[in-house]
Amino acid sequence: MALGVIAAIVFAATLAHAAPISHAELTSLCIEAEDAAQCGRLVEARKLHALSRIVERDGNELRVSLSPFGLTIFRDSANVRGTRSYAIWDYVEDLDTLVLFTTNGDRSGFMLVQRRGGGEYGIPAEPVFSPDRKHFVTVDVCPRECDNEIVVWRIGRESVVKEAEWRPPADWTDASATWRGDGRIAIDYSSSTDGARTVERRLADPSWQKPRAK
Repeated sequence: MALGVIAAIVFAATLAHAAPISHAELTSLCIEAEDAAQCGRLVEARKLHALSRIVERDGNELRVSLSPFGLTIFRDSANVRGTRSYAIWDYVEDLDTLVLFTTNGDRSGFMLVQRRGGGEYGIPAEPVFSPDRKHFVTVDVCPRECDNEIVVWRIGRESVVKEAEWRPPADWTDASATWRGDGRIAIDYSSSTDGARTVERRLADPSWQKPRAK
């Protein structure tokens, strides 16, 4: 796999500062992968045994058992943009929620799948969960092909709701987030004018905006 593709996968994951494997492990695991979809499968292979009671891989199908009953099937496929794929990335046990790594052509992202109710929620970056597991944040900031926004989501065992968003200055080139308690987020960023800096935002900060209708 080209190093640029690996870097894109690492970037998408490490925006969260909570990747299930380290940067070095991810690079080592995927250095021979043909593309991002295959890299996702390699990460999935490390997770499947521990999750065998709720997830099964059968060729191009990823089968997720729902609670208390039911089944959701995600099928890898080819389309005009390239490969559409799904792979297990992580599992948040206390929320009974799976995190999938997804690709669609040359774009990658993540999806939350809630086993209770079967809700599916596409998100641009790996979720960073608050200590109390009532919120998570996603950071989608990069020089191109990003929404350039930081979003706080409220999550329960059967629901995910976009609660607030903030658009950083246009000169930010990348960013990542960590929680400092349940109500405060530290954002590490780089910009073309300030270099590397850190800012903090409390959930009650008035700079957060209500989500825009789409």
